Amino acid sequence: MSPRTALTPPDEALAIGFQPSPPEADTRAMRQLQRAFAPGDRPFLGFPDHLGQVMDALAPLLGLFTHQQGGPYDDSRFDDGVRAYEKAVLTYFATLAGVCLDEAHGYVAASAREALLHGLVMARRGLPEPSVYVSEQAHYDVVRACELLGMNTVRIRALGDGAMDPDDLRLQVRMRRGAGALVVATCGTPLHGAIDDVAELRATAAAFGPVHVHVDASAGGLAAAHTDRVASWSLAHGAHSITLSGHPLLGLPVPAGVSLVRRAQGPHTNLPITLPDRLLVGARSGLSALLLWARLRSLGQAGVAAMVARSQEVAAYALATFEAAGVAPERFPGSLTVTFERPARWVIDKWRLHYSGDRARVVTTGPMTYTAVDELAADLSAARQEVAA
Repeated sequence: MSPRTALTPPDEALAIGFQPSPPEADTRAMRQLQRAFAPGDRPFLGFPDHLGQVMDALAPLLGLFTHQQGGPYDDSRFDDGVRAYEKAVLTYFATLAGVCLDEAHGYVAASAREALLHGLVMARRGLPEPSVYVSEQAHYDVVRACELLGMNTVRIRALGDGAMDPDDLRLQVRMRRGAGALVVATCGTPLHGAIDDVAELRATAAAFGPVHVHVDASAGGLAAAHTDRVASWSLAHGAHSITLSGHPLLGLPVPAGVSLVRRAQGPHTNLPITLPDRLLVGARSGLSALLLWARLRSLGQAGVAAMVARSQEVAAYALATFEAAGVAPERFPGSLTVTFERPARWVIDKWRLHYSGDRARVVTTGPMTYTAVDELAADLSAARQEVAA
């Protein structure tokens, strides 16, 4: 057994015994955990985290039990009333992706990763033995999902800005000519927030045989939909399926994902004209759909657009401020993610920063205010001076 999979003894204080535990002690433990997770004066700047701003409005929904059988448009003798809300959410996200629900089918999943799995399974129905072409900058869950499905993964180089390199894609697809290509583009890469050009990638792969383009837009779809002059990223730009999400930007208390798949794939792809509406699970919770609906209704389209615009303004300010601090910041146009030189450990721990290799990042949602940018920049500058000394 590898060290990664080896079992470690559980904390004895957390063991579930034969007799009930003292409720007072467990309540204290849970409240201590709640305080540890609360942003307080140490917000999570490396991750989208602004739950406290919306929790009061969404809290009543967490007390509901919902049981969905089948998809939102399946005939069922049992309907707890959530389907109507799910359809409204799907209509909203389909519009963002550039189609109407007559052109695509989908559902609200319990997470963006479940939605990703659904998109890959649907793609494989049209390409039974495809290689999956994934950028080296894609989320690690994409490769993990392909491994779970037993699909051959081909990693594609990324350009300097983090987007997938179409020239390397051309080379790799040509080497496997005629086998069918499942290209997974990314709208909002984890580290750079980069957006792959869907139209260019599809045209590149289609020159060598049938192709299906799936877009993992769980991190950047909402921002891209409200940004001018971004690379082509959606169903409107030639993608066959897409994974979207709302919880990072909207600040939901649980993950939520949306899977959308074009019904008519088009004869030039050599794929079936229609894809069956099948979910990964037979029974599911409707909580994600309800939370998305409630949050989006409270904001409206104008409110979401304003939230994206505000986050982009803070990102632009962070880019300039971190540049002055001397930490070599980078930002993909329109992205809410700003990366910079990985700072000293005390800065990472203080601001709970996400990092990979020699780069760290912030995501300009929620607690990432202008004041937070200034305070983080001061710490980054101080850390650099410590190293120089």
